[in-house]
Amino acid sequence: MFGDIMGMMGKIKETQEKVEATKIRLDTVLVDEKSADGLLSVTLTANRNIKSISLDDSLLEDKEMLEDYLILTLNKAIAKATEINDTELAAVAKEGMPNIPGMDGMFK
Repeated sequence: MFGDIMGMMGKIKETQEKVEATKIRLDTVLVDEKSADGLLSVTLTANRNIKSISLDDSLLEDKEMLEDYLILTLNKAIAKATEINDTELAAVAKEGMPNIPGMDGMFK
């Protein structure tokens, strides 16, 4: 019994280390998003850190339009980054979790 518990604890620790390594790797995965007309583009990491924002000079003439562009484009980029982040971390967690009855649907 204690061997099983120690084995599970070891597997959980290994999984935690893999999750941390995946988080670090996700800082190198870049997500690019552009506005529909291409006047604004943003780049984020899969950990949702903004790396760059590029905008056409024409957007500087209308503050409200620029704000709308930023909100829409950043929200789309954040949604993509979140999907990548969630998928990657769930895969690592699912792979490393011990087989505990009733918990198989937890990391879908």
